[in-house]
Amino acid sequence: MSEIVIFGAGGRAGRHAVAEAVARGHRVTAVVRDPAAYQDLAGDGVALVGGDATDADSVAAVAAGHDAAISAVARLDTPSEEFFVGTANALLDGLARAGVGRLVLVGIGTTLQVAPGVMLLDTPGFPADARTFSLGHAAALEALRAARTGVDWVVLAPPPTLLDAEAARTGRYRVGGDQVVPAEDDVLFPYADLAAALVDEIEAPKHHRALVAVAR
Repeated sequence: MSEIVIFGAGGRAGRHAVAEAVARGHRVTAVVRDPAAYQDLAGDGVALVGGDATDADSVAAVAAGHDAAISAVARLDTPSEEFFVGTANALLDGLARAGVGRLVLVGIGTTLQVAPGVMLLDTPGFPADARTFSLGHAAALEALRAARTGVDWVVLAPPPTLLDAEAARTGRYRVGGDQVVPAEDDVLFPYADLAAALVDEIEAPKHHRALVAVAR
């Protein structure tokens, strides 16, 4: 059993990660900006706390005493690059100070490559608004790669489509490198299986300091 701190626990990916970790017997600290708005998260095995993933001091404070961290944070009311780069840097700094050695982050499929050296977000006709948001994730990935840190991180990127928030967990998923994993069918990838992949990378780390695609 591990102590896992989950940032962005109130979102779809975060909620599923909380549920997956608790179901496996881990103790979870669910971090959100406004705990009063997420009281339903609190329960057996889950401590609900307020925190700011863009502030290294806040990260260090809430992460103290934990074995690993998951980040599923996202904001649409802040410039994408500012938010995601700031979060990446604050998490690495704060987790290192708290003595947390493993960080698993939820990425975005548009940063995966469709050809050598070509991310999906850079393909012709890619929507401008989506590209701006995706560039924030891409910049955060570069910040992670450039950081001098003892924190062992990995970014798991689901397929570059909508995910299914209602589908039941199967526990089955395919793993690729930093390229889009070709779809085998038209069924959306479940958040529940993304959560399984996130917790798997804490229980038995297989990927290190890399962007990794996960898909059905």
